[in-house]
Amino acid sequence: MLDTLRAYPKLTRVAHLKLAVLLSGSGRTLQNFIDLIARGELDAEIVGVVSSKPGVRGITRAEEAGIPVAVVARRETRDVDAYSAKVTEAVRDFGPVDLVVLAGFLSLWRPPAELAGRVMNIHPALLPSFGGKGYYGDRVHRAVIDAGVRWSGCTVHFVDDRYDSGPIILQRVVPVHFDDDPSALADRVFAEELSAYPEAIRLFADGRLRIDGRRVEVRAEPSDPSA
Repeated sequence: MLDTLRAYPKLTRVAHLKLAVLLSGSGRTLQNFIDLIARGELDAEIVGVVSSKPGVRGITRAEEAGIPVAVVARRETRDVDAYSAKVTEAVRDFGPVDLVVLAGFLSLWRPPAELAGRVMNIHPALLPSFGGKGYYGDRVHRAVIDAGVRWSGCTVHFVDDRYDSGPIILQRVVPVHFDDDPSALADRVFAEELSAYPEAIRLFADGRLRIDGRRVEVRAEPSDPSA
């Protein structure tokens, strides 16, 4: 495994973020970003979208918003490193990117060194529990319910070269009700995702995140680039 954690740079303020979004499905998280940007609640621009599957709703959402789209089909490239290289190339083709955000991207992507500390993901559970390969969508919520835990939520974290294992930025918590099914729990968690992910992105843009090993400090004031 690549030890990307030691390669994370100091994060400083970035005005008007240029975002690349990676997705594999409906694009609900992408649409949230599009809407927030349109309302002036997120100072960012989505320069491109990469989809691991053709024909998904997320592609349509991007096209309707005038956002360039690249499809890098996972099923056409079995080797993880070869696939990662293709995704990286697609991201680079969008031009300068400040931050890459995974929005329901179901394939493993190993970001290059140049993007260390500049890739985020959101997971619909409280990591490190209920994460890793195969834990996505309703599978996560079913596992949470079956385990009998009383609380779930969402986790925004930096991305390294493994599923759901990078340093945690923030988490939001929701109760798990006795009569929950995966759909009901998913709706409750997603409602928190809608605000948690943009909050993490704003903290990044403000230079208020400091990565220290596997921990992330959220500073009260932006980092000083000259320090």
